[in-house]
Amino acid sequence: MKTKQVLVRYGELSTKGKNRSSFIGRLRDNVRQMFADLKTVRVKAERDRMFILADDEREMEQVLERLPNVFGIQSFSPVTEAELNFEAMKRAAIAVASKLDRDNKSFKVSVKRPFKEFPHEKPEITQEIGSHVLRSFPELSVQMKHPDIELKVEIREEAAYMMAEVIEGAGGLPVGAGGKALLMLSGGIDSPVAGYHMLKRGVRLELIHFFSPPYTNDRAKEKVYDLAEKLSQFGSSVTLHIIPFTKLQQEVHKQVPDNITMTSTRRMMMRVADLVLAETKSQAIITGESLGQVASQTLESLHAINAVTNTPVLRPLIAIDKLDIIETAQRIGTYDISIRPYEDCCTIFTPANPKTKPKLEKVEFYENFVSFDELIQEAADQRETIKFPRVKEAKYENLL
Repeated sequence: MKTKQVLVRYGELSTKGKNRSSFIGRLRDNVRQMFADLKTVRVKAERDRMFILADDEREMEQVLERLPNVFGIQSFSPVTEAELNFEAMKRAAIAVASKLDRDNKSFKVSVKRPFKEFPHEKPEITQEIGSHVLRSFPELSVQMKHPDIELKVEIREEAAYMMAEVIEGAGGLPVGAGGKALLMLSGGIDSPVAGYHMLKRGVRLELIHFFSPPYTNDRAKEKVYDLAEKLSQFGSSVTLHIIPFTKLQQEVHKQVPDNITMTSTRRMMMRVADLVLAETKSQAIITGESLGQVASQTLESLHAINAVTNTPVLRPLIAIDKLDIIETAQRIGTYDISIRPYEDCCTIFTPANPKTKPKLEKVEFYENFVSFDELIQEAADQRETIKFPRVKEAKYENLL
């Protein structure tokens, strides 16, 4: 028995009232983009549910593999199709039940019959299918209220459709429904997790990374490419902006006392980010900062860093423990990339004793000895821009 379609449930989107249609439209577009390389996949979005159909069995396998990464989906169920006769329907029911954990589980059959010309009523269908499943799997028991397994049967004009498996989706909101923001992506553990949390709230991402050759090498850059590729797998493409940061970073270390260079460096990053943000029409800056984790993430440091921008700065990890951040990074597949031993520009010039409570007026005083404006503009103008995913079609071309 072939699975030719998947039923998608919206979850949080169902609470959006008059705006529901725009959220559903965004989710539909994201799903279509996710499966753009699969030729037989079609998406049909309705008010309360969505159907994803595929004629090719291998492409359906890809749908089931990728769908858990699409934000805006609460859960989904593979649907098995059968001809409109009891023998075919019984075989389909066995095929569906055989994929489930059945040990000491209760079950029931529920039937919808929108095709009224089908010559059997719902009680008869329930009896025929339920008794056949029970005979085939004696470890199951019947329970009509709150069963462990509910085998759903829907009789339509063209076929009978069955489902029982409910697979958890990514939840959240469709990417793009919450606007666009610029994520400051380092090579570390925290910033990709911050980006993941913002994607889950429907924010489309632009990424910015600061690269300081020869102090940082191409392996460090490739690590950031791989992180960007991971973030592009959650239902939306992302664009990475690589900023040549060497001149700015050297100037900061020439002009500013060693113990406040970390604060000043991050202020320069914010100023460059503001220029990229304006060009990309983003609405906020996202960072991976967690309060108190390092010297540059105290309230005093964050105040001094924020002072150079009027742009909203979103810090989704600000109150999250490091161990929880690591756990999320492992779950979403960024942790093993982030711990590769290639330094980024934030770590190569770390002072031995950085100020944990820098005074804004002192930072501004030392920065005023030189105009950084030209270097900031040059860094923004000379950036390298790459769109992700880079290799999606090549990766799956053997399936087409």
